[in-house]
Amino acid sequence: MPSRDTVIVAGAGPVGLLTALKLARAGVPVTVVEALPGVGQWPRAVVYHPPTVAALDELGLLEDMQDIGVTKKDYQWRTVDGEILLGLDMGILDGKTPYPYNLHLGQHQLAEIILRHLQREPGVQVIWNMRVTAVEQDADQVTVHAETPAGAKTLTARWLVGADGASSGVRKAIGEVFRGITWPERFVVTNVFTDYEAYGYAKANFIVDPVDFAVLCQIDKTGLWRVAFAEDADLPEATVAERLPERMARLVPGPYELVEMSPFRVHQRVVDRMRVGRVLLAGDAAHANSPIGGLGLTGGLLDAVALGDALVSVIVRGAPESLLDDYAAERREIFTSYTSPTTTENKRRLAEADPARQAADRERLRKVGQDPRLQEDLLLATNKLKGRSYVWEPGA
Repeated sequence: MPSRDTVIVAGAGPVGLLTALKLARAGVPVTVVEALPGVGQWPRAVVYHPPTVAALDELGLLEDMQDIGVTKKDYQWRTVDGEILLGLDMGILDGKTPYPYNLHLGQHQLAEIILRHLQREPGVQVIWNMRVTAVEQDADQVTVHAETPAGAKTLTARWLVGADGASSGVRKAIGEVFRGITWPERFVVTNVFTDYEAYGYAKANFIVDPVDFAVLCQIDKTGLWRVAFAEDADLPEATVAERLPERMARLVPGPYELVEMSPFRVHQRVVDRMRVGRVLLAGDAAHANSPIGGLGLTGGLLDAVALGDALVSVIVRGAPESLLDDYAAERREIFTSYTSPTTTENKRRLAEADPARQAADRERLRKVGQDPRLQEDLLLATNKLKGRSYVWEPGA
């Protein structure tokens, strides 16, 4: 059983593993528990914006990511019939940020990279096939009850981090309500081998159309691309694959090889509290949003950095526990004031059906294309995902 000095992290996705890495590197014993038998392999997030790239570089992860992933500077907004409404080049940010690019890499690949680094640290346990079912806490410790293939298990620690995704067992166990909406559409994410760039596409493309709105982006150096779109959720999920060829014929301009496909529902939700006593929430366990714009995981990873630093400050440096309240309040505020409204508007603009609003959206894109200052503002907006530093020094 872990010592009471241990932090238990529920969830071995990138957010949970990054939180654990921050803790382990500061000498804090940490146990990661994951309901799955290994890192989840289904297609999900792929985009990491400059503030997240900077944080990952500080942790020594960027070189491994660049070995597999793609550096992206070019964007396009397109109609489904090929009209380019706006093209942007992040090279305009050269000299204004040390990371004038996005990095594209599959979420599971990032998790595997972080896991390798984490397993090099002493005082780390990673337990697979362990699902959190209940949580108890008092003033001194947290008790985690979990199911495993070998039966029920109990772990005890000083702190518990819930980073176990949008269906978080930790969040449910502490009774936090996930307030918000579920989008009416079913989103379908596919990974395909194709060559969009041969047809004049950028490495990241937003397709503007009331029916066929989609996101197309290159994932890695092998020629793998992400094609993500939405469909009527009243259609049977069991027959998504049967409908796929017709949709891909409109979204892929040339031949392609389907590698994998994953349908899922998208939520726009947030908890009231990201700290409940000795339990702290991060990433999708605390807030979930439309994937259009790539702000979900990239913001969740910044949750992990802030939470890791805050816990290290409290456990190792003697900071007041109120620092954890500051973490919880600020990261929730960043989501509600920037991430959620931005991703909601991103979805609206791509799927807009009203002719007047379509015209206004096109005019906005035209103005951005003609004004370098507006381009810089648009590309630097993700800096709003950053928050304060939670590295605390005695006497600060």
